[in-house]
Amino acid sequence: MATDSAEFIEREYNLRAAFPDHPQWFARWAADRAAARARLSGILDVRYGEGPKQTLDLFPAANPRAALMFIHGGYWRALDKKEHSFVAGPLVERGVGVAVINYDLCPEVSIARIVEQCRNAALWLMREGPRYDVPAERLLIAGHSAGGHLTAMLLATDWAARGAIAGSIVAGLALSGVFDLEPLVQVSFNSDLRLDVGQARALSPIRLTPKVRAPLLLAAGAKETSEFIRQSWLLWERWPESRPSGHDRPLFIPHRHHFSVMSELGDARSVIIDQLFKVVGC
Repeated sequence: MATDSAEFIEREYNLRAAFPDHPQWFARWAADRAAARARLSGILDVRYGEGPKQTLDLFPAANPRAALMFIHGGYWRALDKKEHSFVAGPLVERGVGVAVINYDLCPEVSIARIVEQCRNAALWLMREGPRYDVPAERLLIAGHSAGGHLTAMLLATDWAARGAIAGSIVAGLALSGVFDLEPLVQVSFNSDLRLDVGQARALSPIRLTPKVRAPLLLAAGAKETSEFIRQSWLLWERWPESRPSGHDRPLFIPHRHHFSVMSELGDARSVIIDQLFKVVGC
C-alpha cells in the first residue's frame, strides 16, 4: 500500500482509533489535574481575548525564574485547558510559573485564527503576567499534539513586529507535534479543520523559518504512529538552527504513545522535564 494513500493517512492520524486505551489516559489526566489544582494556588479563567474560549489558567511560582505557556492538543477541535492543569506541578515546584491556555476550536474558527489567538495569549502573558505573579520576561512555549504545532508557529513569529521585547521567548517544547499539515487534507476530520492544500502548506512549520533565536526541544512517544515519528524528524531536519545544544536527534520516550506521553509532563522525574530545564538553563 502506498504510504500516502487515504487509508494509510487515516490510520496514522486518527489517534483515538490508533490507541484504544486513550480513555484510561484521559482519566489519568483528570486525576492528576484534580491533585494539581488542590495543591497549587491557581488563578482560573482569566480572559486574554474576546473569543468565547480565549481564557487561561495561571499557576504562580514562588521566586519565579521563568514562565511557561502550555498549549493543549486535540487537533485544534477538541479538549480544554482545564484537563491539563497537571503540567503545572513539576514546573511550579522548580520556580517556573505556568499559564495553561484555551483557544477557540475548529470548525467555529480556522487554524489560522487559532494561531493568532495563541500569539495574543503570549503577548498578554508578557504584558500582564506580572499582575498575577507570573512574570514572563523569560517565557517558554510548550504544547502537545496540535499544541506542538502551535508552539512551532509561535517560534516562527516575528515578535518584534508585534511589539514584544527581543529575547522574551527563551525556549520551546513541542511534544508529539504535527508540523506538516498537508496529510490532514485527506483525513475524515478535515470536515472540521477545513484545510485545503494551500492552507495546509501555509500553516506548516516545516515550510517556515524560525524567527525566535531559542532552542526547540522536540519530543514524542517512541510508540507513536510512524507518521508522528516522521513529523518530529521533519522539523528537526528543517530547523537545524533550533536544535538544542547537545542533542543529536528528537527525544523519543520509550514505551509511551501519543496520549501516555503527556503524563510525562506531570512527572517531576521525567526525562522531558529534566531535558527542558537543561535546555533553558534554569
